[in-house]
Amino acid sequence: MNVEKLKFLLETNLPGEKAHQKMAPLNRPISSFAKENAIDYRESAIAVVLYKHENEFEIILIQRPVYEGKHSGQVSFPGGKKEISDENLFQTAIRECFEEIGLLLEEKNHVGKLTPVFIPVSSFHVEAHLFYLDSKPALQADEREVSEIFSIKLNHLLDENFVKKMDIKQITDAPNKIFLKEIPYFDLENKIIWGATALILNELKEIFIDF
Repeated sequence: MNVEKLKFLLETNLPGEKAHQKMAPLNRPISSFAKENAIDYRESAIAVVLYKHENEFEIILIQRPVYEGKHSGQVSFPGGKKEISDENLFQTAIRECFEEIGLLLEEKNHVGKLTPVFIPVSSFHVEAHLFYLDSKPALQADEREVSEIFSIKLNHLLDENFVKKMDIKQITDAPNKIFLKEIPYFDLENKIIWGATALILNELKEIFIDF
């Protein structure tokens, strides 16, 4: 992995929200517009961890437990909201990654930032930090925050055959659920990966298509 080249691409040539829109529900506003028009929102950060294992590159994901909430049971990256003790959102990503999957990342592992995503349904503004490791790390799930840790192969992410569509009922604060049709998702490792996670993965996908 040419990490310096990857750092350069993240600094100079991010695919941005155009990449997000390819995996977004129909009529979902782009993140920058949604954030600009939000009355209130919470800052958060995630860790996108890429590592090499047996001559392949893999990306760590987690599945959230089932609970009474908007993101119940969903696939996501390790991450969460910024705490007062966090100096910045980079520190948020590192802290949340350690708390949720027991992985202590360092500055030397940091590649750069992907394009932020705004999640209207929960009013989270998500800063995505990309990290790279030379080998598969040992991980330990926090039982309260994480029901499963798994990885997807980068070469599968790049394969269009793993992109599908579905209809879904989305939990909101409204009395009735919102019925969303033809939602793009990644069908990887027998997981349905959609929403903000799919948006972020698709930007990563477009970076690596021509890498």
